[in-house]
Amino acid sequence: MFLKMGLKLITASLMMFGFTAQAADLPDLGGRTIKAVTENGYFPLNFSDPKTGNGVGWEYDAVTEIAKRLNLKVEWNLSGWDVMIESVKSGQYDIGMDGITINDERKQVIDFSDSYLTQKIFLLVRADETNFTDSASFVAYEKGLVGAQPGTTGFYTAVYDMLDGNESNPRIKLLDTFATLSQALKIGDVDVILTDETGGKGLIDAFPGSFKMVGGALKSEDFGFILSKGSDLVAPVNAALAAMRADGTLAKIDQKWFVDYKMNQ
Repeated sequence: MFLKMGLKLITASLMMFGFTAQAADLPDLGGRTIKAVTENGYFPLNFSDPKTGNGVGWEYDAVTEIAKRLNLKVEWNLSGWDVMIESVKSGQYDIGMDGITINDERKQVIDFSDSYLTQKIFLLVRADETNFTDSASFVAYEKGLVGAQPGTTGFYTAVYDMLDGNESNPRIKLLDTFATLSQALKIGDVDVILTDETGGKGLIDAFPGSFKMVGGALKSEDFGFILSKGSDLVAPVNAALAAMRADGTLAKIDQKWFVDYKMNQ
């Protein structure tokens, strides 16, 4: 018995030492202030709390924790998606987040952190939709309109994976934010929008009886934080993300925003 207890204590001590050593390996960035930018339009990653109006969500919690571990202060800023990448590229902001898909085209102008989330893309439709049940039947339903934000994964998936590869296809209705897309879908201005699984489930929970997801996943995507080319924050942010994944912090943030949180409740 005493041998078993001793082994348990040694194992626990080694685990604790491992986490402590991992935390100690993170650089101390001296309390400097970084400018973070998001949109507050991508539930549950970043959005305005209906009760307080404050920006909240998965990405807020993750970046706040990263800053705590690296000894950084965060100045939060808001921006439209259409100018976010350019504003980070130019150095106006130090780090940006908006469920931004990591891809080679964007890597030419900005740096990405390691992936913090992998999501699958689905069709989100009104709950009473009966004209189509998947992407193929949507394409065949010639009156159907798809809503999308310009320059997003949803837009390019609609163009190249669903429709005919024409970025000016009249069946695509362009809107500025994910919030306006979901509202346009709800009131019937468009018939479908493309969303990651988490965002889709969040809207279904937030507005019972309004939406449903149909068909199989169209593709998967990895999300990363964006930083200017050559930023000295890339390596520290990646180290903090790795530590948060190893010690279960990211899993706790997942649980909070993807499982426990219910908008409007």
